[in-house]
Amino acid sequence: MQIEVKGRNLQVTDELREYAEKRFAKIAKQVSDLAELDLEVADENVPGDPIAAEVVLRLKGTELRAKEVSKDPKHAVNLVADNLERQVKRHRDKRRGRRESRAAVDSMRTADTALEEAS
Repeated sequence: MQIEVKGRNLQVTDELREYAEKRFAKIAKQVSDLAELDLEVADENVPGDPIAAEVVLRLKGTELRAKEVSKDPKHAVNLVADNLERQVKRHRDKRRGRRESRAAVDSMRTADTALEEAS
């Protein structure tokens, strides 16, 4: 998986970049090597939680997005990684369920044709 870390109104340090790569390594194991992950850490000029982390994961045929805000850039990255991790797990389970149901239907069809040929 290719990870790109960008900063908007915020300097992205090597420490933050390494932290993000380490944090998203678990997700990288679950997706294709061709997947692209864009992480944008932004300093929003608003009172309260000024740091926002937004991530877009481009997979084959779909995009998963998440956005979280916090006072600390690392905490925002941590929150958005947790959110994306849930989405990736749900996406994988959906795909697995579709594949398994399709395989079950195909096996039933082959069994039916075998029975028809036998009789």
